[in-house]
Amino acid sequence: MGRQASKNGDYATARKEFLPPANQGDAPAQLYLGAIYDGGLGVPQDYKEAVRWYRLPAEQGQTAAQVLLGDMYDHGHGVSRDYKEAFRWYRLAADRGNASAQSNLGFAYEKGQGVPRDFEEAVRWYRSAAEQGDAAAQFNLGVAYHEGRGVPQDYIQAHMWFNLAGAGGDADGIKGRDLVAAEMTPDQIAEAQRRAREWKPKTGR
Repeated sequence: MGRQASKNGDYATARKEFLPPANQGDAPAQLYLGAIYDGGLGVPQDYKEAVRWYRLPAEQGQTAAQVLLGDMYDHGHGVSRDYKEAFRWYRLAADRGNASAQSNLGFAYEKGQGVPRDFEEAVRWYRSAAEQGDAAAQFNLGVAYHEGRGVPQDYIQAHMWFNLAGAGGDADGIKGRDLVAAEMTPDQIAEAQRRAREWKPKTGR
């Protein structure tokens, strides 16, 4: 009933329905309550309350909650900004195959947030997420191949990943694809397009 009320935009009812099971330790209900407070859905936005509810399912091992709790530390919402703590929660989810967490780890390594900067490690995590179809990771992997950062420069790979990112809804992927295409031969573009057509997503590890 809580999920249906949420889908209908009746967040007051959703909160009422989620609260009893959440107080009994139900992880999905706790996650929904966190999202309600995080987004200010039917209640005043309250990041501290969101963190409280996200933490409970995150500590039960729910990967979606671990990513969202990591995001709160990453942006300093409801808690002091702490890149190391954000990384810790992302890593827990990433190790269980969560693509969003893997993409966030790639960004952390690329920027040196919470960990020493390591472009090769960034690429490793971007690739894990990109191979599952994460558009943001596909774009960042395209950037890595275009610039030769963490991997040997490879315009065909860059074009392919930009193309896939664009198909997955990342508007910057189309821009990146067109940018790198201007530096490629027609044969290289054709090969990149063939690889993109034949690409299939993998399941999380």
